[in-house]
Amino acid sequence: MDRRKFLKQVSLWSAGIIITPPVFNLTPKLFGSPLIKPDILVAKGDDYSGMVRQVVQSLGGIKAFVKNGDKVVIKPNIGWDRNVEQGANTHPLIVAELAKLCLGAGASKIFIFDRTCNEERRCYNNSGIKSAMKEIRDKRLRLEYIDDRKFVPVNIKKGKALKEWSFYKDALEADCYINVPVAKHHSLSRLSIGLKNVMGVIGGWRGKIHYKLGAKLADLNMVIKPKLTIVDATRVIVRNGPQGGDLKDVKILNTIIGSVDPVAADAYATTLFGLEPHQIKSTVEAYKRGLGQMDLGKCNVRYLKA
Repeated sequence: MDRRKFLKQVSLWSAGIIITPPVFNLTPKLFGSPLIKPDILVAKGDDYSGMVRQVVQSLGGIKAFVKNGDKVVIKPNIGWDRNVEQGANTHPLIVAELAKLCLGAGASKIFIFDRTCNEERRCYNNSGIKSAMKEIRDKRLRLEYIDDRKFVPVNIKKGKALKEWSFYKDALEADCYINVPVAKHHSLSRLSIGLKNVMGVIGGWRGKIHYKLGAKLADLNMVIKPKLTIVDATRVIVRNGPQGGDLKDVKILNTIIGSVDPVAADAYATTLFGLEPHQIKSTVEAYKRGLGQMDLGKCNVRYLKA
């Protein structure tokens, strides 16, 4: 089965024409192959918008990911009722710059959303992302609250810990999915970075995911695969995550990481916390499934000059 057939099943299920869940049976692109050495771009500084542009340009430019007329999903972390300084959500300047780049590339629609943990309106407002999107003033750009009617059950044929779960239809159908997590401490998964950010596009009782969390996150990421991952490590929570709240738990790193390989992006971001990639179970499990490269010695880590 190819992606086109899978998406046709998604549409038929959503229309009520079929009652069996769509079957996701695609073979992962083997980022972890020894023949592939992914680029990891690292930018440091206080011009976050400029750093995003620099990282994207160094990865081939936005048109390498977004084609004219594409439906784009930009998926930040907006899960918490926290302000920018508290570091629990993706920085609004990073999200805004990515949206502008996608608009400039000719995207027909850009959707930004997250299934929040705290009350959604407070999360969208207090994170600063809602006001940042309003300033762009383009009808193609939509910051939306999650609509529970849009969750679609998916049979994960090659899943190891999860065989079925529901996913947000807009995320499944996007021509270009851009993952924009914030890097931070997490009390259960140790860290929350890109692979963990998939929690914001799944339905159901997410508490069940936290048992055998690493393996389940890897299964979920087999279905939702970003074309581009941009990790916000500008302000990171180093303790008491993922919600945080106390500014004493926030470390200012002023760093943005970019890669087409989601596992490699997580692997590098892990080192910012004094940890190694093999210490994060979701990274190891995703690598085993061929979703990316976790060995930084087999990656091209490039540091960009401000």
